[in-house]
Amino acid sequence: MFSGVGLGAAFLMANSSIGPGFLTQTTVFTQQLMASFGFVILVSFLLDIGAQVNTWRILTISEMRAQDISNRLLPGLGYLIAVLVVLGGFAFNIGNIAGCGLGVNVITGLSFQTGAIISGIAALALFWIREMGKMLDNFTRIVGSVKILLTLIIAISSHPPVWEAIQHSFIPQTISSQAIVTIVGGTVGGYITFSGAHRLLDAGIKGRDHIAEVNRSAVNGIAISGAMRFILFLAVLGALSHGAVLDRDNPPASVFLFAAGEFGFRIFGIVLWSAAISSVIGAAYTSVSFLKTLHPFIAKHERLCISIFIVLSTGIFVAIGKPRQLLLLAGLVNGFILPLALAVLLVACTKPKLMNGYRHPLWMQVAGWAVVAVMGWMSCAAVIEWSGR
Repeated sequence: MFSGVGLGAAFLMANSSIGPGFLTQTTVFTQQLMASFGFVILVSFLLDIGAQVNTWRILTISEMRAQDISNRLLPGLGYLIAVLVVLGGFAFNIGNIAGCGLGVNVITGLSFQTGAIISGIAALALFWIREMGKMLDNFTRIVGSVKILLTLIIAISSHPPVWEAIQHSFIPQTISSQAIVTIVGGTVGGYITFSGAHRLLDAGIKGRDHIAEVNRSAVNGIAISGAMRFILFLAVLGALSHGAVLDRDNPPASVFLFAAGEFGFRIFGIVLWSAAISSVIGAAYTSVSFLKTLHPFIAKHERLCISIFIVLSTGIFVAIGKPRQLLLLAGLVNGFILPLALAVLLVACTKPKLMNGYRHPLWMQVAGWAVVAVMGWMSCAAVIEWSGR
């Protein structure tokens, strides 16, 4: 039976990835690749499945968070991974707060900074007014469903060339390594890889008896984010196919405005704010989950540490703003964290003492190492491609 926690973990992972960067990346790369971006989505989906199912199963069966199993494998390694993940999550969260500010601005007309402050206070309230686990499960389900349904309305309104999109999803005219790495990095890179698995561990869903539920939760998380990605891709492709000219500073808003006028622009504000606030919550929760087993103070004062994470992210955005390229670059950088962290877990899963006697299936190990190899190679190629611009 698929528990509410399992579905909540799936939505937490999906909502952590469906943030402002998700909207920006999908729109920018659709503009560059047109219908061939469907192929990027398909390849990314397969890589995401290989990464997530391996990660979630290894962590829940070992009954340890990623930093703990890494430290057991090689003392100090868990601290390194924790630092990388937390820094990546913090960089993403500044962009998430910026997205909240922009979303409030579109909906109400308030300034970006005021919208960011209001959203930061809202995120703090969500963590403090009720039990954290139930909040994560319920809030992410509601917000995730709202984002998908509203974006579907825009996709239908833009009248996309659906057959062309499906055709080039399997037979692309153009392939971009940078697009694949950035999309995978933005979907399961950095802290996002571990968000759902750490939520399951916190809820006590661990051990061999829960393998089937863990697998379903991981696959559902990727399916939810993949569905949102494809729906948004169709919306952008439809707008571009009918002559839309995208605003360089805010390309996703142009799509919603072109497809449904002022009503569509307001929908964009709701989708953007929903995407941003859910990513703020996911980034803060998961980043602190990487620190709380490293020091007793953090574990004892988890809500306080999450609050500090949110306040600092909000303060930095309000004080100095956010570079325009941060969202794209953060996804690219997080693409490097994925092969490193997954490689560590794949080595750890071969150690019976760490895995409580469990033997990780060979085919899953092969699939996992394939993801490590492909993402490692593509990450290097993407950096070369990025630096050449």
